[in-house]
Amino acid sequence: MLSTRKTFVILALAALVATCALLPAAAGAATGRTVAVTASATVKVPNDTAKLGFGVKREKKTRGAVLQATAKGLRKVIAAVKVFPGVGEGDVRTGRINVRPVQKGKITVYRATEGISVTLHEPSKAGELISKGLAAGATGVSGPSFGVGNEEEAFAKVLGAAFVKAKQHATVLATQAGATLGAAITIEEGEGAEFIGPRNFESAGAEEEAGFIEEKAPTPPTKPGTSTVKATVHVIFELT
Repeated sequence: MLSTRKTFVILALAALVATCALLPAAAGAATGRTVAVTASATVKVPNDTAKLGFGVKREKKTRGAVLQATAKGLRKVIAAVKVFPGVGEGDVRTGRINVRPVQKGKITVYRATEGISVTLHEPSKAGELISKGLAAGATGVSGPSFGVGNEEEAFAKVLGAAFVKAKQHATVLATQAGATLGAAITIEEGEGAEFIGPRNFESAGAEEEAGFIEEKAPTPPTKPGTSTVKATVHVIFELT
């Protein structure tokens, strides 16, 4: 019985020594040859969203009357905008209401302004939407401002393109070094997404998002164009 226990201990110690002997070799493999590359990709992404602002301005003798008239006018604009193709649920948002006294000669009247911001998912129709808003009673319009609706999705595509480019560069360097490119050991995103070109704007107050004008204009031509998206990656590849 004692002999069997001694044999077990000897075998266990032998296995431990064998395991320790393998550790330096594994550590050596982890510190083998590598190639580090940095690559950037730039892609033009079609603008699929337009942002516009519509405002209504009214002047009345009392605060109550001017607020009522402004709200009534804005409701007509909202109704016209909501049924326009490319404007969905949640794409219309109201801004601030501004009421202030205005001196006209010896008479004081009250001027109220209120506006909405609109997201249009058919940006090529932005000119038509402007005409519809003005016809519905809007006294001011701002925009359109074109941009990419889903910026995260657009950046993901460009980030993937940057990695492919990094791998191509690393393959060339590995070949020149007489080695074969292995797996990516570390991948680090660069400085983040860079959108070069028009960007979406956030809704502001009514008086800020629409420049109030009194004249109605014909339907303006609109071309959404593209936004340029840039991404950078830093990658370390193993060489075999």
